[in-house]
Amino acid sequence: MVGIVLASRSPRRTDLLTAQGISFTVDPADIDESVHEGEKPHDYVGRMSASKHAVVAARHPHDTVVAADTIVELDGVIHGQPIDEAAARSTLHALGGVTHQVHTCVTVGTADRARTCLVTSRVTFRVLSPGLVDWYLGTGEWRGKAGSYAVQGLGVALVAGVRGSLSNVVGLPVAETLALLR
Repeated sequence: MVGIVLASRSPRRTDLLTAQGISFTVDPADIDESVHEGEKPHDYVGRMSASKHAVVAARHPHDTVVAADTIVELDGVIHGQPIDEAAARSTLHALGGVTHQVHTCVTVGTADRARTCLVTSRVTFRVLSPGLVDWYLGTGEWRGKAGSYAVQGLGVALVAGVRGSLSNVVGLPVAETLALLR
């Protein structure tokens, strides 16, 4: 029986697909997510999505695999998931008071054939006081989040506005993913 496999352990991606009434199994790719020297943000997120898809599709050759990668970009610099609180603090301070881009690349298909879509949203942060940054870091919500924040959670307090797909900022552009699945 052909099914859908989500190549991610992200609870946000799971929630977004489940909310659409899609039945699927989860099988994370567990790949090296290092940025190559000089790699552009669009190239990086595309490579990550395609690599995740390839690894999981090889394990599920008859299923449709949904793979995605999300990054935050500010002035050409990739801000992925922070390695520790100090890195999260640095990222939040960099994002404070400015607009950054959130890029998600989604790859959907089988081991033999897949299609890819890149979606970009623009997020503007409020000017962040040291106290607000300390409070947010204290919540622990920044862990495992590209750009060190979760717009769908307490991190909304950091955000002044979003232009584009909100679900993209959460981690999976739903409309575009559904179109690829069709």
